[in-house]
Amino acid sequence: MTQTYPVPPPPADPNQLGRGVQRAMTLLATSTSKHRNTVRILFYGQSITEQDWSRQVADDLRRRFPDADLQIENRAIGGFASQLLRRPAEHDLYPFYPDLLIFHVYGGNQEYEEIIRNVRTRTAAEVLMQRDHVTFWPLGTPEAAAHGVAEDGGTRWDRLMNTQFLPDIARRYGCGLADVRGGWLDYLRANHLEPNALLADGVHLNAWGNFLMARLIERYLVYRPDLPKTDWQSLSHTYAVGKDLKPKNGRLTLTFTGNRLDALPALVRKGVSPSARVLIDGRPPSEDDLYYFTRPQPGPWSMLALVRVDHAAPLQTEDWTLTVTSVKPDGTGWSYDVSGSKTGPDGGGSTDAVFVSKSGRVRIDPKDFFRPPESFHPAPVTIGYTIRWQAVPLFHDVYAPPATLDPTRDQVETLAQGLPNGPYTLTLLSDGPGTPPVRALRVYTPPVAANVP
Repeated sequence: MTQTYPVPPPPADPNQLGRGVQRAMTLLATSTSKHRNTVRILFYGQSITEQDWSRQVADDLRRRFPDADLQIENRAIGGFASQLLRRPAEHDLYPFYPDLLIFHVYGGNQEYEEIIRNVRTRTAAEVLMQRDHVTFWPLGTPEAAAHGVAEDGGTRWDRLMNTQFLPDIARRYGCGLADVRGGWLDYLRANHLEPNALLADGVHLNAWGNFLMARLIERYLVYRPDLPKTDWQSLSHTYAVGKDLKPKNGRLTLTFTGNRLDALPALVRKGVSPSARVLIDGRPPSEDDLYYFTRPQPGPWSMLALVRVDHAAPLQTEDWTLTVTSVKPDGTGWSYDVSGSKTGPDGGGSTDAVFVSKSGRVRIDPKDFFRPPESFHPAPVTIGYTIRWQAVPLFHDVYAPPATLDPTRDQVETLAQGLPNGPYTLTLLSDGPGTPPVRALRVYTPPVAANVP
């Protein structure tokens, strides 16, 4: 039989709900069976975010907004506090370019802020940050005094993060901030519970804790048409062909400011070309090195993981393999070779120094190898162990609409993503008679300038 739990009491300040997430909530709430908006949502953080509450929130959104095209992923990595998570975020977070990021992580406030700043300067995503749930009675509460909670480094840091750092980061970067802590305290008090009643091991949530976390996040994700639209309307803009844009002689031009540009397809019929060449400032997007590396596999907490790979030269669509070639006798370091499916053998390095491959298409910092503690993974790293990743394009030099069109859905294709945020001129040139096969173009503009300190 399914366990039932008391529902949370009403929020202390319901006017705070929904703030900072209204672009995503508007897309969800205005979806209909005749116009299904696509909404991309990413859960990111560490083991707390991996827990079942995030699945419950995703299921709730699907129930509440059945007409939206929801694309929801959870890429959280257990054990990766902000100091570690900032590295794989380069593969997991920014290329995914969500409409809404739901984010919780422990760790240093500077690295936490770095992740938020990157999201707001490199994507147009809205961000819902979360105050921490309650694992002990926080300093300053009557219960802490009654239970003799000591003021030490951990309890002081807990108070600083939740009363100073998190609210300040949310304010400066225009993020939503779910008051999980306040709601958690209200729930404990209303039901005469101690903090460990909702915990499995002192930090992680048990089934009851997952229930409460899900309800607190769900109630924040509310449509608020009464809030100012100026907070989010500039994040994206859709230009309709025929209304906002006028094709002429097989050419369609748009001057825009942003770092991502999507095409919404038009039905290929008489007077519409089957495809179009894409030029940005007169050049194909491929010349701007708009690629990203996928998260290397096996991932974190395998025998050996590579949590970040960079590059020093332009990429191409390609599969990459790192192969361990030797291991130090004490198992604390190793040497390796890298090879690309197109580049071929591209040199070798070791954990003793930063490695840049012969082509420049791979750069590996030794600090980005992650070897779990022996208590978790006692097996040694072995010669022949492989790690693989891909270089994937975030552009189209030629755009062609899908063979089958659903008039109720966007079916967007990204023409270019990852450009420096700035002004550009897009030109679509028909490859055949007629106009380019797009019915609209959508531009995304990150809300924070890249040079914000």
